[in-house]
Amino acid sequence: MKKFLDLISEEMKNAFEAAGYDRELGKVTLSNRPDLCEYQCNGAMAGAKLYKKAPIMIAKDVAERCQESKIFQTVEAVNPGFLNLKLGNDFVADYLNRMVSEPKFGLDGPDKPCKIIVDYGGPNVAKPLHVGHLRSAIIGESIKRIARYAGHEVIGDIHMGDWGLQMGLIITELKERKPELVYFDECYEGAYPAQAPFTITELEEIYPAASAKSKEDAAYKERAMDATLKLQSGERGYRALWKHIMEVSVNDLKKNYHNLNVDFDLWKGESDVQDLIPGMVEYMKKEGYAYFSDGALVVDVKEDTDTREIPPCMILKSDGASLYNTTDLATIMDRMEKYHPDKLIYLTDKRQELYFEQVFRCARKTKLVSPETELLHIGFGTMNGKDGKPFKTREGGVMRLELLIKEINEEMYRKITDNREMDGQEAGETAQVVALSAIKYGDLSNQASKDYIFDIDKFTSFEGDTGPYILYTIVRIKSILAKIKEQGGCLEGVSLKEAKSGAEKALMLNLAGFHAMMEAAYLETAPHKVCAYIYELANAFNRFYHETKIIAEEDEEKKSGWVALLLLTRNILETCTNLLGFSAPERM
Repeated sequence: MKKFLDLISEEMKNAFEAAGYDRELGKVTLSNRPDLCEYQCNGAMAGAKLYKKAPIMIAKDVAERCQESKIFQTVEAVNPGFLNLKLGNDFVADYLNRMVSEPKFGLDGPDKPCKIIVDYGGPNVAKPLHVGHLRSAIIGESIKRIARYAGHEVIGDIHMGDWGLQMGLIITELKERKPELVYFDECYEGAYPAQAPFTITELEEIYPAASAKSKEDAAYKERAMDATLKLQSGERGYRALWKHIMEVSVNDLKKNYHNLNVDFDLWKGESDVQDLIPGMVEYMKKEGYAYFSDGALVVDVKEDTDTREIPPCMILKSDGASLYNTTDLATIMDRMEKYHPDKLIYLTDKRQELYFEQVFRCARKTKLVSPETELLHIGFGTMNGKDGKPFKTREGGVMRLELLIKEINEEMYRKITDNREMDGQEAGETAQVVALSAIKYGDLSNQASKDYIFDIDKFTSFEGDTGPYILYTIVRIKSILAKIKEQGGCLEGVSLKEAKSGAEKALMLNLAGFHAMMEAAYLETAPHKVCAYIYELANAFNRFYHETKIIAEEDEEKKSGWVALLLLTRNILETCTNLLGFSAPERM
């Protein structure tokens, strides 16, 4: 189904051509003066020099050709040569009725669907999720959903940090605390216990304790490095402990991500590609891509066109140890071999921009990816407190994610139960749904690359550009439709009618912009465009609602048209909130 603006531009281009001018001058845009017109065309201004003619004369020629148009209600040529456009109400209603009848509201699928992998997790196992993990999870989940809705095959991967020194630290600390555990008996040949010798709570205390010790005690750190080497060399007891660490950690991660309505198709970590690294390193050396510099193995990634210094990409340290670069390159190689993606998208803090520039260049130079494979890093800004500094607890520490969610749930519960009668259980469940909208919309409504202030009071407000305001609008529509149904009204088989007021038409024009918004949100990997769209749509609906007595309307034909309008508004709003990763309750 053609985008709304494309149809309007096509009609205007035909008018320019019919008047004897270049049809490409007929591009139409949204009006920057909505008090004067709905859309505008400035092509006559651009054509004045080309045709050596006053722009107002060109505009009048074109306006004359639009008199019989079935799309435009009025086309007015105004000085110095603008074309002010108002659309026919029947054309707008017909377009929306076509949207209702089509899957995905008539959104066209891609000519050639892509396979996309989105890497948007990155937590370290054995450590609790904190607020620093929030943005990658929220933005990545929305990008994944938007790309799927656009018609592409998308695979989400958590890419856990589950290898390296942190594992050696945990094993070393466990050995100090519980040396009697069978995992540390090198002579043991039997099966290891199925139950982990620790809980997630104990595990989350063990790692920071071990990390602190290693910074103060060189001998302790040496033991941890030795434990890491034994683990990576395949020592049975250490591998068994590692499996316990993974099982306990992943179960906890799944619970926390579930609370954020975030899920991954792949639960892979750095460990999954460790066996691939030796072969990859050998290939890079054999093909002449990698060379030794001060004992380290590196690949030059600098290009002649660079205007800044791009250091070589290090593959192995001077002691032969691998790095994050090594793991990420091996992961790219693994993904290309197993899934053959057309595009890889990475979500991390924007401070890692240079790092990913190096890794991507190295992947291309060493031919780990095909020339046409797209590699995209989306660097996001910092989530800050009201003081403008990175968000912290009241004590100054990094806040655990589950505590942040709990705090917002409680604030939402207080607001929902204040001056409202609602069953306690229902209020609690509703508070969780609305709180999630507050968190996600508060993040996603900002352009990803920008820092933003995490303001609980603002984000949980039912007014303004917030998630709760969007949900309140959806619930309001549901409530109106429910009352109409209770009164015997029909919610099925209805169709939109021509707008009877300016507010009604404004709402209809907002709905007609869905396709263009979705295309931009996908192409620009920009969930904030979805937020901006539904905020404007919610505002347009609420203006219409306050000006229109929908339930009391006695003209059944007019009322059925409004029912169709409400249904489409609700469905598009709920589709968009799902793309952002949250949903609306039945009542609030």
